[in-house]
Amino acid sequence: MKNPVVGAWKLPLALAGGLLVGALGGWLAGGHVAIAVALVAVAEIVLLLTHLRHIVKPIMSLPSTSPDGTSDPRHDRFMMRSRRLAANLHDLRRAAGSLPDAIVLLDQEQHVRWFNHAAESLLGLRRPQDRGVVLKERLHNSELAGWLEEPSPEPLNDVSAPGAPSRHINVTLLPFGARQRLLLARDISHMSRLEQIRRDFVANVSHELRTPLTVIHGYLELLDPEDVPHLAPVLNEMRAQSKRMGQIVEDLLTLSRLETQDHVSEERVQMAPLLATLRKEAEALSQGRHSISVENVANIDLLGSPKDLHSALSNLVSNAVRYTPTGGRITIRWERSAEGANYSVTDTGYGIPADHLSRLTERFYRVSSSRSRDSGGTGLGLSIVKHVLGLHQARLDIRSTPGQGSTFTCCFGRERLMAPETHESRSSDSNLG
Repeated sequence: MKNPVVGAWKLPLALAGGLLVGALGGWLAGGHVAIAVALVAVAEIVLLLTHLRHIVKPIMSLPSTSPDGTSDPRHDRFMMRSRRLAANLHDLRRAAGSLPDAIVLLDQEQHVRWFNHAAESLLGLRRPQDRGVVLKERLHNSELAGWLEEPSPEPLNDVSAPGAPSRHINVTLLPFGARQRLLLARDISHMSRLEQIRRDFVANVSHELRTPLTVIHGYLELLDPEDVPHLAPVLNEMRAQSKRMGQIVEDLLTLSRLETQDHVSEERVQMAPLLATLRKEAEALSQGRHSISVENVANIDLLGSPKDLHSALSNLVSNAVRYTPTGGRITIRWERSAEGANYSVTDTGYGIPADHLSRLTERFYRVSSSRSRDSGGTGLGLSIVKHVLGLHQARLDIRSTPGQGSTFTCCFGRERLMAPETHESRSSDSNLG
């Protein structure tokens, strides 16, 4: 006769075990979605252990003999199954506790219900005294405290670990069960070190390449193709490629500088003259091949770095000119929005397939390598735009339809907007000076 208690828990135990294996496999494979889903299963295991312990414990204490004093075979079978079940649950709990990612189970008031060993080293939690405490109060001296107060916090990337400030973590808060939350923290210190090594390498190599490329380009400019007509095509190609390599080096140095910055200068960026400059640059690059228009309907200035913003906004304009066929239209627009103000560049160019849009801001990513090479692009422009906007608490929105064109929009928040200077205010400032 099957014992109903053991039978009732056999399926949940099998599911929990399978999901735990999935958690370990997802961690090894590095799949973030698989990890998140599988680690939720770990919390299910914890709850399963808690409830099952209260059910099995009193049953385990039942007498092993029948009323007439003889041994009951059903009891012996049940005890064997119960011990096997308890051993499996113990192994599952040890595995959950040994996962390298920190896991903290929170109730609706953010009281700590359970956490594994990694949460002790990464988040600084201690058992048993931290069970039942409010997590944001326990971590009040860290970056996580304010983040935990948000209603639906976005994943937090690359922050110092509260339990080990020299280490860096990514933190995610997932909804779980009835008004509960599951906090997951992953140690990314090794990845951060590798990323810093990469940045230093790119910056150093780019700096070292700048001087020899300048020398090579200078000597090529001294050579007159008319003196050696049979080498004219070769010299022209060498000049073009030398110039392109120099631009790649300059873009790499710009990108390296932006990646090491955590703030920008806070200056007034007058948008009316900047838009006029962008139009002149577009017309010079277009050489009359496109119809270029500027619409300034915002009548507002920006607060930020004039040099960096000019670089970012100019990159969008030059891309539009490069990737729009002759006879196309390019519209530069500066307008207000519900969140602040938008700078957009719309073209009637080739357009970009949807599966490429999410990767456009990666270094050297190209939708079509041959077309980018022919246009003279370096593959770093949009990456520079992304970093400049990030330093200005802004974002880049890309919308495109293949064969119809694209719109690249820089969305700035209200905190970056400034009323344009009037003649009276400039006169007042000069008098004060």
